[in-house]
Amino acid sequence: MHISFLNPQGNFDPEDSYLAEHPDFGGQLVYVKETALAMADQGHTVDIVTRRIRDDAWPEFAADQDTYPGYEGRVRILRFPCGGDVFLGKEHLWPHLPEFVDAMLAFYGDDKPDFFTAHYGDGGYCAVLAQVKTGIGFTFTGHSLGAQKLDKLGTTLENVDQMQDRYRFSQRIAAERLAMRGAHRIITSTDQERREQYSHPLYAGAVDVEAPHTFRVQPPGVNTRVFSARSRPDDETFEAKLNQHLGPNGTPYVLVSSRLDEKKNIIGVVEAFARSEALRAQAKLAICIRGIDDPFAQISELPTAERAVLRPILDTIEKADLRERTSFLNLGSQLELAAAYRIMAVRGSVFALTAFYEPFGLAPIEAAACGLAPVATKNGGPSEIFEDDTGVLVDPFNADDIADGLLRALNDQQRLAKAAHEMVFKKYTWHQTATGYLEAITGIPRPGSDLLHPNACELIKAYLGCSEQSANR
Repeated sequence: MHISFLNPQGNFDPEDSYLAEHPDFGGQLVYVKETALAMADQGHTVDIVTRRIRDDAWPEFAADQDTYPGYEGRVRILRFPCGGDVFLGKEHLWPHLPEFVDAMLAFYGDDKPDFFTAHYGDGGYCAVLAQVKTGIGFTFTGHSLGAQKLDKLGTTLENVDQMQDRYRFSQRIAAERLAMRGAHRIITSTDQERREQYSHPLYAGAVDVEAPHTFRVQPPGVNTRVFSARSRPDDETFEAKLNQHLGPNGTPYVLVSSRLDEKKNIIGVVEAFARSEALRAQAKLAICIRGIDDPFAQISELPTAERAVLRPILDTIEKADLRERTSFLNLGSQLELAAAYRIMAVRGSVFALTAFYEPFGLAPIEAAACGLAPVATKNGGPSEIFEDDTGVLVDPFNADDIADGLLRALNDQQRLAKAAHEMVFKKYTWHQTATGYLEAITGIPRPGSDLLHPNACELIKAYLGCSEQSANR
């Protein structure tokens, strides 16, 4: 089959530039890339369709086409113009997406793909437009939905206009509703995601979470080329470098590795250390912050939003006298991150992800694949991943509960690490994810998923009207 992945936001390149460093280059880009490569490994031809950027600040994304080493002729990165040449944040793409779809379909001409798979709300909207024009079906993977973000940011009648200007919720939720109505299948990472996110009142009438054949629950996977407990030739060199920050082998660590985003709740782990003498006595804290070596001295080098998240973390460390028990790791790649996980595992360490809500939770299973015992938020996907006692679940809003969970994991590290490692390689690989997508694509379409019906034009016009209003603000 010839399959196209629609992901206009962020971008893709052979070097994985900016992955996890920018809100538009988050986990869904890793998801798309790895699923696409796994499909190609199973004999399919795959395109990753995204936005072309010709901006001196983003030189990696200027070419019309690209590929990944070893996948020449099997996986293409196709970039099309959309809203000019300069980088645009995902919230500002909405008015320009019809241009993006027209450019893509003109490129394909008569050699169109057999199927689209759409990612995030903007990819879903592109798939709807493409289906109306061509009749080609699509799957929709929302990754995270606008209605939940609207709720979590505390949107009220008083601030709704401000929130709309910043996040374009009306466009996003309208696009998600269209994608839900038109999708051949909706792909979710967990059953909890299916039932909690898609049953939100703002999606009423667009999707029925109980309808048969509507959803395919298919977890994402771990890049086992990178994340595994098997040592690599460069691990020893990296360990010598890392030990300059960690000190002599012996004391276990609690390792935190997520972008500086308030919702990731890194400060929750710091507060757990501040409140728990037992935790401080048993372990040290390591926080990964990419791009700087000394956050206390270099915080001004970070973007404003990241500084706002980091400053309270540093203040808490200072106030609790934790500087001597805290290490900051500047890891420049996934290979270095995986090596750090393996090195930490030898020390009997644990990995912590205490986000307020995590739709799935790929980071803890990547860490588990390398031998770390996982501690994760109970809110969202991790509660399903680790429900069989392969990890410790904690309340992210309760620092005492986080501390207790970290201590339990440290005291049961060997068993947890072994159980989580086995579980990951049994359930969570990209080969399995790709197989699930292919089964969803080739399965019988759910009733009503074809948007080529009398109301399609009205739906599209209603959405475009919303986009035009947004563009004219």
